[in-house]
Order: sequence, then C-alpha cells, then structure tokens
Amino acid sequence: MKIIAFLMLAFVVVTSAQTVRYMPKKEDLRFTFGGHPPVMTLKPGTTLETWTEDCYDGAVKSPTEIPTQVAPLGRDNPQTGPFYIEGAEPGDILVVHILDLSPAKDHGISSHYPGFGALTGTEYTALLTPFLPEKLWWYEVDRKRNVVRTTMGSHVVEIPMSPFLGGIGIAPQRGEVRWTVTPEAFGGNMDYWEIKKGATVYLPIHVSGALLQFGDGHLAQGEGEIIGTAVESSLNVRLKVDVIKGRTIAWPRVENDEYLMATGSYRPLEDAVRIAYKELIDWLVTDYGLDRMDAYQLCSQVGVLDIAQVVDPNYTAVAKIHKKYLPPGKAFGGMHERIKH
Repeated sequence: MKIIAFLMLAFVVVTSAQTVRYMPKKEDLRFTFGGHPPVMTLKPGTTLETWTEDCYDGAVKSPTEIPTQVAPLGRDNPQTGPFYIEGAEPGDILVVHILDLSPAKDHGISSHYPGFGALTGTEYTALLTPFLPEKLWWYEVDRKRNVVRTTMGSHVVEIPMSPFLGGIGIAPQRGEVRWTVTPEAFGGNMDYWEIKKGATVYLPIHVSGALLQFGDGHLAQGEGEIIGTAVESSLNVRLKVDVIKGRTIAWPRVENDEYLMATGSYRPLEDAVRIAYKELIDWLVTDYGLDRMDAYQLCSQVGVLDIAQVVDPNYTAVAKIHKKYLPPGKAFGGMHERIKH
C-alpha cells in the first residue's frame, strides 16, 4: 500500500461486523495524549485496521534532509486516534491485542537530535559541554529477508526487522494533556520492543471511552534506545480492542505467549524499576494467588529486567517473568489466550 494513498483523505470503512478501517489525513494526527475528541467509536471486540506516521511526521523524505530543519520539535511522534471504546469507564482495563504490524514505507530513519539522547547533554542532564552533532542514518527495508540495511562508512550493516509500536496509550489521569514523547501511567512513549505482533497490552482507563492512541512505529531498536531514536518508520496496524470491566491496574502491562511484563516509567531509573517490579508482583498475587513475599522472592530469582529507553522525559523499565514459573491461572480471565481462538 503506498503512503500517498493513506494521506489523501480520512475515511472509515466497515469491512465486516467486527472489523473497521480508519486511514487518517495528516491533520488528523495528534501530538499529545489527552485533549482531543475521538476520531471514531469502537465496540469491544472490534478489529481496527489503520496506519501510523513515523516520529518525524513524515517530513524526512531523503537521506540528505536534516530532521530539525524539516520536522521542528513539537511535531514529534504523531499519534493515530484517539479512539473511543464503547463501555470503557474509569476503573476498567483497556485490552489491546496487536494482531499485525508491517512497514508502510520502503525505508526507515534514525537520527541524533542535538540535546537528546543518553550520552549527550540534555535539558534534563544539564552540561556545559557542546551538544553532539545532528546526524541521519537512512535504512532500506528488505521485506523478503526481513531486515533493514544501512551503510556506516564502507560497512553495510543489516539488522533483523521486528516492527513494534513505540507509543501506545490512553488519555492521562486527572485531565492532564501530555506530550507524545512522554511515557507514564497512561502508557505513551514507552519504546518497548515487545509491543509487537502477538502481544496483548493492558492499559488502566482514566476517562470515559479510554481514548486510545498509538504511533511512533519502530522497525528495530536496541535496549535503551540510547541515541534517542530507533529505526523509525510508519506502520500498517491491525489490532483488536476489548475491555475488562470492574477491575483496574496502576500501570501498563504486556503479555505474550511466554511472558508477563509490567512497565514503569519515571526518573530516576531506579524508580522506574521499582514501579515495574511492584506491578509485576501485584499481578502475581492478584491473578495467580501467590503470597506477596513468595512473589517477591520469585521475581528476585527468575525475574528479567528490560530497560526499554533511557532518553525520554521519563525512563521506561519493564519487569517480566516467564510463564513456566507461574502456578495455574489465567490473568484477566485469559484475555491474551482468548484472542487465539
């Protein structure tokens, strides 16, 4: 599908009783979580087919263009949505099943923004040394071999392609409006590579309808996203929404066939780690019946810690545990398992 077709007009197509298609115009994309009316309403159980723009708002069109000149700060991480989920209310949980993600362009882009990244001075890490220079890396997408490819000097580098949503979230709590580069309890720009095809994302609902948004497509990313960007690209997105009524969680969670994963996004990094492990322990206690101290012990011995990113206004840590260590039980009534049947 060509990108031009996506940008010409917004439209909604009902393809079946349970599947809808939404393709946004450029002006329909959002640059904050919260503060926007919904673009459409989805019933629980609906499959949504749509598209997201890259983090540069599609402004970088060639390897010679400089992002800060064509994509000014403030139009970062455009999000598709928000989508109003029928019946979703504060105190419920929004469930998002990632059914498919694929690159919508034949290239991906990564860059270093001056004043952004883990190894340079930033607004949060104030240094008197000069910023590192801006630089762009242009990646070719090889769908047949499932890799992205770039040149560094005379060296050609190929990286396995694994598309995921860098940003996914709902309207923040307390009526806040948050920049789309920020992750917090509402989700947002977590930049976590496991939010990919086959994963289920759980989000705590703070406003009626939840107001789901997502974007910031990534084709590949290392742990920490230390230069400030992944291999960024627009994505074709297919997902399914559901709602768990009458119970809530404090922070976003992710589940796949192998792992339970709990996120925490804050600064300093150790507080993000504490949030993530506390949420994972609460999950084991509430849904799998473990004693709280036993859950603490189990996470200490077999827990895995992923550092998703250390560059955004809040850092994101993810605590996870393999399902082979769990007692019998089905979290949230088996929502993750149900999608496969």
